Amino acid sequence: MASAPHTTMRRALRREVAGTIGLLADEDDFAAMRRYRTFTFDDHETYLRQAEGLLRTLASHGGHTTIALFDPEEYEEYCADTGLDPDAPASRTRFTAQLAATGPTVPYDGRPLGDLLPDLVDEAVRQVTWEYATMLLARQGDCAVCGEDIGRDAFSRASELLVQLLDTSGPGTRHLVCSVPTAPETLLATLHVTRDTAGNTALDETDALEFTTVLAVGIVTHSAGGLVMRTTTEGRPDRVQGWRLHGERLEPLTAAEVFDAYCTDTVSGDLVAPESGVDYCAAPPIGDDGPEGGHRH
Repeated sequence: MASAPHTTMRRALRREVAGTIGLLADEDDFAAMRRYRTFTFDDHETYLRQAEGLLRTLASHGGHTTIALFDPEEYEEYCADTGLDPDAPASRTRFTAQLAATGPTVPYDGRPLGDLLPDLVDEAVRQVTWEYATMLLARQGDCAVCGEDIGRDAFSRASELLVQLLDTSGPGTRHLVCSVPTAPETLLATLHVTRDTAGNTALDETDALEFTTVLAVGIVTHSAGGLVMRTTTEGRPDRVQGWRLHGERLEPLTAAEVFDAYCTDTVSGDLVAPESGVDYCAAPPIGDDGPEGGHRH
């Protein structure tokens, strides 16, 4: 029988162990896992309640737990590649450990799963977008004329555009959205930036990298992409500006075009009431030093 000090030490060590739960957030994914004999849950809602209860218990003991999306198709491929039996709890555990190291995760912070799952799905979409955009840039190869890497050159140009874009206004908080139509789906990237009165800029470097990569894809694919920036400054109405991607430049939208874009339902085409306290503004041209065509070489 373990002595009391040893038991206390084990409990203390247990609190130092971080864990990850691979969650079947989608009912179809849950149904796909039911074909395995060792997966004993029958009802998705009950499964989610039990998962949330486990998360709360782990948090109450001082543990740090992250949540990852468990994809049955990826799991099946993982087991086939590694020679593991998919109908074994240990295999699911190993797959979840890999998700923790390579896949999108969100930390459990005590919120209900219903509030956390959208964040996890958004994180998964962001990672897929990043991987796909990076692949598209890598596939461009070298320029036949100068031998330079076309994808890298486009990324450099996109970085220049972003810097110029952030220099167009003074202090405040800016929320940027870049959209680039590709097959099969449109790539989207967002970036949140703050700038103080001294000109210091704060942003998330990972978000900036993803944003620049998506913009670079628009450049190399000659896409009819677009970019919208919303600026919030204390004591003033929010300002919304927009640009369309043209070659290696961002052509400004007029105030009327920005208004139409913001106040039209993208699915139905119906008009949507404009927000109060928002000014829809014309924007300056960005990247006039770049060519109108696509790649500079």
